[in-house]
Amino acid sequence: MRIRIVDAFTDRPFSGNPAGVLLLDAFPDDAWLQNVAKEVNHAETAFAHPLPAGGEADWALRWFTPVAEVAMCGHATLATAHVLNSTRTHEGPVRFATRSGVLIATPQPDGSLTLDFPTAPLTPVPVPDGVAEALGAEPVSAVDTGPQVGDLLLELADEKTVLGLAPDLRSLGRYSERGIIATARAEDPAAGHDYVSRCFFPNIGIDEDPVTGSAHTALAPFWSERLGSPDLTGLQASPRSGHVRTGLRGDRTLLSGRAVTVIDGELLA
Repeated sequence: MRIRIVDAFTDRPFSGNPAGVLLLDAFPDDAWLQNVAKEVNHAETAFAHPLPAGGEADWALRWFTPVAEVAMCGHATLATAHVLNSTRTHEGPVRFATRSGVLIATPQPDGSLTLDFPTAPLTPVPVPDGVAEALGAEPVSAVDTGPQVGDLLLELADEKTVLGLAPDLRSLGRYSERGIIATARAEDPAAGHDYVSRCFFPNIGIDEDPVTGSAHTALAPFWSERLGSPDLTGLQASPRSGHVRTGLRGDRTLLSGRAVTVIDGELLA
């Protein structure tokens, strides 16, 4: 079967967040899916198969890290929609049936794709004891992002602090189900982004995720309230880096970006 590696939330190869994408006739057993994701060894590998016509969704979609299945993944959804659209396997908006409900990906005239995801419910919480030491910086505030995202969002003093983080990843894992989102307001909005973030997910085998769509379902409401705009652009400042355009629409968040196929090959196992 064909396997593709797609860089998501970028318009050029070797940046953004890479995801494996496999289009199947049906889902094999979970052990096989997990083994393929482990072999691909990217943050997520997406597996999708078509559903019968006339239902609420067009394709079933699941995502696996090298060590576990996850409930939501933005960049691998964008990568899957890119493959379907660029190969004309499915044209126009595509509805995915997932563990997080039906997620819709819509191609835009400029070549980007827009994902329609549930907005993360944000609950302010006290900054946990010890998290500053584990992160390597003192948070300004802390927010729980709810069960679907499963992160602790930590606001830091400024962009420079976020960029300079070198956390104790083993210690960070104790503070949330998935990991930590560290974020700050952009130092210079004229640079093309309104806020900056980095994401550390040691509990699911990802020390630092390059660009995290699901995290932006929490970052969008967090920064839209503070900056007074529903439409913003976030920079996830990992070594690969990438931009996510976010649109807050009440209980839904729109995530827009581009994707590039960098490997198109054959899986023999």
